[in-house]
Amino acid sequence: MSFQYLKAASLAIVLSVAAVISFSFTAKPVYAASSVITNYSYEFNQAVITLDGAAESFKQGKISADSLKNTLAATRLSYKKIEFYLAFHYPEYVKGNINGAPLMQIEKEGTRPKVVVPVGLQVLDELVFSDEASEEKVQIAALAKKLRVTYGQLFNDLDKNKQAGKFGITAMRLQLVRIFTMGITGFDTPGSLNGIQETEASLTGMLSYLQEHYKNADVATITLFNNAIAQLKKPVSFDDFDRVTFFKNYIDPIYKQLGRLENDKESEYMQQTTAWNPGSNSIFSEDFLNPYFFSELKEGEDSAQLRSLGKALFFDPVLSNDGKVSCATCHQPEKGYSDGFAKSISNIQGKTVLRNAPTLLNAVYADRYFYDLRAFTLEQQAEHVIFNKDEFNTAYAAIIKKLEGQPEYANKFKTVFGKNSLTRQNFSKALASYVLSLKSFNSEFDKYMRGEIPTIAPEVTRGFNLFAGKAACATCHYSPTFSGLVPPFYNDNESEILGVLNMPEGKTLDADNGRLDNEVFTEYAWIYEKSFKTTTVRNAALTAPYFHNGAFKTLEEVVEFYNKGGGAGYGINVKNQTLSPDPLNLTEQEKKDLIAFIKSLTNVLSY
Repeated sequence: MSFQYLKAASLAIVLSVAAVISFSFTAKPVYAASSVITNYSYEFNQAVITLDGAAESFKQGKISADSLKNTLAATRLSYKKIEFYLAFHYPEYVKGNINGAPLMQIEKEGTRPKVVVPVGLQVLDELVFSDEASEEKVQIAALAKKLRVTYGQLFNDLDKNKQAGKFGITAMRLQLVRIFTMGITGFDTPGSLNGIQETEASLTGMLSYLQEHYKNADVATITLFNNAIAQLKKPVSFDDFDRVTFFKNYIDPIYKQLGRLENDKESEYMQQTTAWNPGSNSIFSEDFLNPYFFSELKEGEDSAQLRSLGKALFFDPVLSNDGKVSCATCHQPEKGYSDGFAKSISNIQGKTVLRNAPTLLNAVYADRYFYDLRAFTLEQQAEHVIFNKDEFNTAYAAIIKKLEGQPEYANKFKTVFGKNSLTRQNFSKALASYVLSLKSFNSEFDKYMRGEIPTIAPEVTRGFNLFAGKAACATCHYSPTFSGLVPPFYNDNESEILGVLNMPEGKTLDADNGRLDNEVFTEYAWIYEKSFKTTTVRNAALTAPYFHNGAFKTLEEVVEFYNKGGGAGYGINVKNQTLSPDPLNLTEQEKKDLIAFIKSLTNVLSY
């Protein structure tokens, strides 16, 4: 995320609230479900009103920047106490108005995209705690005013929520995921880096709610909360905070303990509406996410026989027009299901395809596919390869005709599907079944975080703490997929503008326009120029070279690129770079530790 976004959006924000009449919401809602929620929602509302006044005073030069920072920090702490509740029951409203990322997004107006500038607490955090705060007084005041109005509207409606007393355990477990992936990583506090203090407030709010609503919560769970809060009270800097230990000692144990209190209705509802699996016992468990949520193939349709059929198809070049190219040509198991080339070889001699072949390990865990996000399902991803003239250069009808001419395949399809089984739909299901099975959550690091092995190399621990701290990698590569699949609901993929160069230490941007040219015209907007999907760093030790253009041959080159601040950090003008252009100032040992952590995510599958 970059401060330059917010400066560009300043005028639009000011105009959007210019006509708003200042008014206050001071009465507590009549909210029978929970006095804790009543009190915390009221506390946050009062804090927002105070922030509005402070921002206005700052604009008029009546208070200092430090005073405004203190007021904003207090406002955010009051929000964090109730975030688990608000972000669960009103996810889209909170994301769009209260605490969404400081990134421009699009909304669809008919078939046309409209660029929407960010608002809310994260935007304020980045602005108020920046060196340019004094130059952005008008925008800060406008943002604070807008926050007061938008939260005030929600505050007045809280008592009307018929789901208010439900899903409490689910909301708290998802908040633990949010804390680990967005709170203590600095994602949520891009300017202040107050994630440690805010985590303490969040756990305090949840503990109060737990004690009020769940009398069956055992002493062990309450003790874990209290010990975690006590740990967070100890003075430690953002960079020095031991995220691995905090996760293993508190976040994951509380997540597991709360899971025992979750009722069947909560679990059933979440399984239908989100990729998250409420039956999981760890954030790093292999079943933390449900792969079938992302696929047209349903769990009840899948089987070992279907997967075996899909595997046979995956490795068979008969699918391509010339009979020489299979899926495995570009996705080789021994190379982490990539191919080792900068850009994959085309079926046309002497030519390559447009981009580097990404790993297929955990590829199913995405709501959009390809570097430019042009495909919306796993099945549609395969379809793009089938029709691409530089890849399979064929069509479903031709593939089905070929397979019908091979008795072995005809028999396999009949065994799995019954009569009239060799169809386009069943072919897609078979391929999807195999790709879906390429799950990779059993690395050394996963086992350590789950408590299955007692120790791990200290450089790996240091590396993760850097990844989720000073190096800011985890603000885009979220646990546990370590990709851009956004927690805690894991139903949305991010793309980023990094300013990728045409070579390491180069002076020229890669020419690929990325998402801007994906031909999804309802999303055609300038904010996606040179924007690419945030892919996983799992198994990165196997999948060199790197980035969409394959221009970076080693992990050392990749780390140095980020250390410099992406393309903008090299002094190149990158429109709308979402990666901060500020250098990370990593030491040589820190770079080595980061790479040691990335390598610890390697999980070679037996098939």
